[in-house]
Amino acid sequence: MACTSERKDWLALAREVLDIEVQGLEAVRDQLNGPFIEALTAMAECTGRVVITGLGKSGLVGRKIAATLSSTGTPSFFLHPVEGAHGDLGMIRDEDVVLALSNSGATDEVNAILPTLKSLGATVIAMTSNPASPMAELSDIHIQVHVPREACPMGLAPTSSTTAQLAVGDALAVCLMEWKSFGQDDFKRFHPGGSLGQRLATCVDQLMHSDGLPVVREEAALKDALATLNGGGLGLVAVVDQATVLKGVLTDGDVRRLVCAGGLDMDRPVREVMTVSPRRATAGESSARVLDLMERSQITVLPVVRDDGRLAGMVHLHDLLGKGELTFSGGNGGGAG
Repeated sequence: MACTSERKDWLALAREVLDIEVQGLEAVRDQLNGPFIEALTAMAECTGRVVITGLGKSGLVGRKIAATLSSTGTPSFFLHPVEGAHGDLGMIRDEDVVLALSNSGATDEVNAILPTLKSLGATVIAMTSNPASPMAELSDIHIQVHVPREACPMGLAPTSSTTAQLAVGDALAVCLMEWKSFGQDDFKRFHPGGSLGQRLATCVDQLMHSDGLPVVREEAALKDALATLNGGGLGLVAVVDQATVLKGVLTDGDVRRLVCAGGLDMDRPVREVMTVSPRRATAGESSARVLDLMERSQITVLPVVRDDGRLAGMVHLHDLLGKGELTFSGGNGGGAG
């Protein structure tokens, strides 16, 4: 169909749509209350599967929520309500939790199967905009997801409402990840084909840097260590002994603390001001474990040592996450102290 509109400010319209959807998310954020916690608890304590059902656009959102839950540690699948009414309800067990989606809460095809789902012993959670809707009344728990208006100028096409459903589904998934302590090792097992999963499945040796490392001997003067730190671009310099055994590190943070304490004596041996026995990775260790250590310790770079303590390399957080190539010239980085 040919475009007949004379409107030219398409960017303004696009931004208006996004503004409306943002307003919808803000409204839904403020609506979250006790029933969200009840639903989260039911899903977290579920010993079966979390089954998502919905029709039309809500059904498409439901498929995405099911996929997100399954990939983040909560077994889930999507049940088409019409197929459910024609035999697929046989997949439901009494230990399952069902999350039903409908903006109006009046979707006949979904509401028709809810009594049977409850009779099978499943806990039913409804996500609708109307707490007085038939779906809300048929459910055990109701999460209200009501947006002020759709972004569609006619108020007909699901836009803001489906965005809000999707966002609340993400909120449930993230809360469940935290509840279950779903970590990087779990992510790697569930995503063996993803680029991050592939990187985390490798040994840290394959991702670390081993050439041109910012390293000084422990007897070096602080001024020499600072020059190496400045040129290394990592925010960290490794301090080693004559046999290249790691003795400590000097980081940007260490230097800031020295300056604040008035102890920046440039001729002082670096061994007197370095962080002794710093956190480190071991050659041969999985990248997933190293990433977990770095995230728990809130550090961005780690020295990697061999079994005998000799320095083997250094690994940056970006090396593990695959966020571009890291060079050792220019820029600043975090420390491993």
